[in-house]
Parts: sequence; structure tokens; C-alpha cells
Amino acid sequence: MQPFTTLTGIAAPLPMINVDTDMIIPKQFLKTIKRTGLGQSLFFDLRYDDAGNENPDFVLNRAPWRNASILITGENFGCGSSREHAPWALLDFGIRAVIAPGFADIFFNNCLKNGILPIVLPVDEVKRLMQEAQQGANARMTIDLADQTVVSPTGRTLRFEVDPFSKHCLLNGLDDIALTLAKADRIDAFETEQRAELPWLYR
Repeated sequence: MQPFTTLTGIAAPLPMINVDTDMIIPKQFLKTIKRTGLGQSLFFDLRYDDAGNENPDFVLNRAPWRNASILITGENFGCGSSREHAPWALLDFGIRAVIAPGFADIFFNNCLKNGILPIVLPVDEVKRLMQEAQQGANARMTIDLADQTVVSPTGRTLRFEVDPFSKHCLLNGLDDIALTLAKADRIDAFETEQRAELPWLYR
């Protein structure tokens, strides 16, 4: 997992509430177990018409937001089914942080485990950031995970909360597999001891 330290980038405004995971990545794209290639189908029903052509009115189809690395959106983002493909699709598109007044719990945790930083800010601040993001390429934001701050395009500094364990994992690029491998010596020692005491388990 790529570490998340400091991110400076274009923020795309998506002023919608209750965006569910089927809207983020529709069910027909869940057949794959690969984490790559899903970005082109992110927000599929919003980004494309029935013929597969891009909807020119959708923010992620417009310059400069098609190169956004930050998404600013409304309350209860990521609700619905608990598909891990949703953060995979965001990450594959290039989104590394999502700012909202609130998230669905499972989606929130799936983001953290896949290298995306979900940031909860007050509704009024989120609305103000959305307005600033409308400026496009001039509305670059900086997120500093170590300091737990968001610097808005107008220079305002906003603090956000993140639990210490998730912060540690993001800063160091540690997913669940990496966390397990960090204890490889202890796991090997346990298996060696168990093999000697209970050899029948290993036959």
C-alpha cells in the first residue's frame, strides 16, 4: 500500500448526499478481484450515457477535475453494500482523500485499509470547500496527515481527527497483509514450537 503523508492536489466537488457504493462502482463491475482497472468505471452511471459516451456535465469528466486527487462530497458517503471495490475504484482513478461531513462505517474503514484518507469535517466547512473547489485548477488543497490538517485554496487551515492506529498504518503504507508480515518472526517461532509439540497438525 502506498504511504499517505502529504497530498497536494485538485479537489473535485460532488455536492450529493447518501452516495452509495453501487453509485460509486455498479454491481456489474464486481466480478474482478483485481484492484486495478476499476477507475474507468468509477461513478459509471453518472459519468456515461447509455451509449457509453462521457457525460460532459459530470465533474470528473471535466478539466481540471478529471485529474482530481481529492473528492469533496456530502453526508453519508459510501452507504449501501460493503463492497471493497468502491475504494479500489476511487484509488485507481487517482483519489487519495475524500472529505465529507460523514461516511458509512464499513466504507470508512475500507478506505483506511486501502490507502485512502477519509476526512470528516463540519457541514459548513465542507460546503465552503466545495465552493472553493469550483475554482478548478486554482483550487489546490494540501492535506498533511502527520499534522492532521487540510489547507484550503484560500489558505485556511482545518484540523481533522484520525485514530492513531489508522494514522500509523497510512503514514507507513501498512495494509493488513503488511501488518501480518511485520510479525513474521513471531509467527515462524510459534509454528516451530507448535510443530514440535503437535506434529500431527502438520501431516
